[in-house]
Amino acid sequence: MTYLWDRSNIRSTTEIVMPGETIPAIFWNAVERRGPDIWLRQKELGIWRSWTWTQVGQAVREVGHGLLSLDFQPRETASILSNTNIEWVLCDLAVLSANGVANGIYPTDAAEQVHYLCEDSRTTVLFVEDDEQLDKALEVRDRLPSLRKIVVFDMEGLRDFDDPMVISLDALRALGREHMAQHPKALDARVAAVRPDDLAILVYTSGTTGKPKGAMHAHKGLVYEAHGLNTLISRDEHDECMCFLPLCHIAERMGGEYFSLYTGARLNFVENPETVPENVREIAPTVFTAVPRVWEKFYSGVMIALKEASRLQQAAYAWAIGVGQRVADHVLRGEPVPGSLKLQFRAARLLVLDNVRKLIGIHRARFLVTGAAPISPELVRWYLALGVPMLEVWGMTETCGASTGVPADRIKPGSIGPAASFNEVRLDPQTSEILVRGPNVFMGYLNQPEKTAETIDPDGWLHTGDVGVVDEEGFFRITDRMKDIIITAGGKNITPSEFENELKFSPYITDAVVIGDKRAYLTVIIMIDQENVEKYAQDNDVPFSNYASLTRSAEVQQLIQEVIDAANKKFARVEQVKKFWLLDTQLTAEDEELTPTMKLKRKLVQQKYAAQIEAMYR
Repeated sequence: MTYLWDRSNIRSTTEIVMPGETIPAIFWNAVERRGPDIWLRQKELGIWRSWTWTQVGQAVREVGHGLLSLDFQPRETASILSNTNIEWVLCDLAVLSANGVANGIYPTDAAEQVHYLCEDSRTTVLFVEDDEQLDKALEVRDRLPSLRKIVVFDMEGLRDFDDPMVISLDALRALGREHMAQHPKALDARVAAVRPDDLAILVYTSGTTGKPKGAMHAHKGLVYEAHGLNTLISRDEHDECMCFLPLCHIAERMGGEYFSLYTGARLNFVENPETVPENVREIAPTVFTAVPRVWEKFYSGVMIALKEASRLQQAAYAWAIGVGQRVADHVLRGEPVPGSLKLQFRAARLLVLDNVRKLIGIHRARFLVTGAAPISPELVRWYLALGVPMLEVWGMTETCGASTGVPADRIKPGSIGPAASFNEVRLDPQTSEILVRGPNVFMGYLNQPEKTAETIDPDGWLHTGDVGVVDEEGFFRITDRMKDIIITAGGKNITPSEFENELKFSPYITDAVVIGDKRAYLTVIIMIDQENVEKYAQDNDVPFSNYASLTRSAEVQQLIQEVIDAANKKFARVEQVKKFWLLDTQLTAEDEELTPTMKLKRKLVQQKYAAQIEAMYR
């Protein structure tokens, strides 16, 4: 088969590239072997600062000894309440090196959520990013008898603050240096005492249907998954990666921090979530993992830029992407690409497509990885037409990350690929629920044995809650979540994610929730893409005074109706959406309707906007 990319760039290995049976053992082996090489980079005040393995090791050693000076005991829990940054990684590795348990808390969580997570995990040391996160901790600390110390990364705005429970990260590192001078081998002894079966990290689920559950992962499961990922989406010390998703989510914790720790790939931290597009172009990652919303946003940016381009530029793009789509068709069918078409594709890349890749920042990417939510098959095909393979992986918190993955030599848009070689995946014969079994499956839920028993059956199969199908080649496709399947009043089973993905392919729609369980027809609640819709309004002289008025304007309503009409043509009559309502509140990650990865919470949206839903059925 002829490919759009150099096959040597897509590699996998079963070789153990860094020895160690626990995360701290691998880390300290890596520090010794890779010492002067750069591992971490972070932009501070407009300048990229690099950290070598030796420098990271020194900082982790200081923080680790600092924890020992605070009488941090083996198997105690320390929680980290911060955005994704280098300090997060330093503290995480220090806690694990001290034979502790590391837990992450989303910086968007409210004070009451911080209280629940710290109480449930019995947190003794809480790391917080800044004064904003410190306020949450101080609000609830009187109800946390186990909490002994709060450590602050950024003390700006806290120079005159004095509290015996609160200490800066710099001060903790200074205590660590003093402790190290007196007990030079103390941290090494803790590292040596860590066992593969020991609990390493807690990853709390989103808790959309009740209190969050703390998924427990042992060191051996994390190490096993890191080894397995290198057989699926391999990387090495020559790769440049981005670290920007929440580190308290399993995707970035495992697929970012720990996988790069194991392979030596360089991790680049973005300035903040708003600067991701700019930072991508600066970093130009060679391997880029993101959630579908990021890939949708990049696509939308190109489509909007195209509308402002000249007619000649638009025509050139139409020709070039058409060539790319024809080449992609051959590749997806497993057919050789004709020589004449190869030549056209080279010209298309040289004249147009390489510039599109540079606009996004993926011009050096060996491949792209998408996961954590369903993605439109058309979007996968579009990136493939640019000449960059997009590999969809599937997994969940409880599987320690990826359990299936699309191989680069057999991309099937809409599929999550076959089972990864390191675990088993099958369908429940009665319900078609996807089941997973393997050493990467988690230990269970903290303090919730009954929930653990409901999730893992006696034979060790994890019940994922995802419903799917599998083809003759062993490729799985998720049809929906078991709890999200809609059964209409006419008895028709509808998988809402398929229609929702079609809508999200539009640059004007960020997310959507299809409604219709026990109803006569389907409706949808839509969250518009504020930036793109505002630009549409400005370009077309549509008056609006605020976000709510923008969503209610007749022109915007018609714009979204046209998107829905186009989507309806791809579905059977019973699967088509009859009415819609646009969320008229501008949501952020702090709002309860959104998950930390900016997805609408289906059940909460249906409950909160019940009146608007009923109005669509009158």
